[in-house]
Amino acid sequence: MKSFVTLVFLTLFLLSCGSSRIIDRPIQFGQDRIDLTLDYLYKRYGLKQTEPTIVPQMVVVHYTVIPTLEASFDAFNNPKLPNWRPEIANASGLNVSSQFMVDRDGSIYRLMPETNMARHVIGLNHCAIGIENVGGTKETPLTAQQLEANIWLVKYLADKYDIKYLIGHSEYTNFEDHELWLEVDDGYRTKKSDPGDQFLADIRSATVDLGFLPVPFQRDKASDKGL
Repeated sequence: MKSFVTLVFLTLFLLSCGSSRIIDRPIQFGQDRIDLTLDYLYKRYGLKQTEPTIVPQMVVVHYTVIPTLEASFDAFNNPKLPNWRPEIANASGLNVSSQFMVDRDGSIYRLMPETNMARHVIGLNHCAIGIENVGGTKETPLTAQQLEANIWLVKYLADKYDIKYLIGHSEYTNFEDHELWLEVDDGYRTKKSDPGDQFLADIRSATVDLGFLPVPFQRDKASDKGL
């Protein structure tokens, strides 16, 4: 009996330690962002909802190409799309965002509730949790600390939700004929390379035991029209 109690205590302790690794640093998610998110869900996906929530079924890994945490956070913070993104304004006035951001030192920041919709991947925002990694350029490559943090975070999310797919942003168009794909505009696509083949492969290798489903067959239909 004593060993059982000890095991339960140890399990609860480890779970507590794990969740405390996430630092809450919320971006603005007031009524403006709520309204814009509901509008996005309806106009882009045909989903009429009263709350801006999702049922997570996939994790999408990104990089910001912005060199610092502060600048990356600022890029997502405003609910409305900034003037420097006019190429995607016709799709929605909702600013881009993500549920999580990982700094180059491996610190994990939660930017919004995990089941609130973030605008980070065309066609799949309604079912996807996004992980943005600060950097991703030649000058600020993704780090070993970020890789370890992404592996930990994917395992955390898979333990918490019924996550079926782990994908890189570069792979999102593979889902165009999939039941999860809901984007109504056939001309609204982007061509993405994040988070990089090796970074994604390393995450997959470390999480292979989680049994994610394979990504559908590649379809090269993306264009350079914006996020």
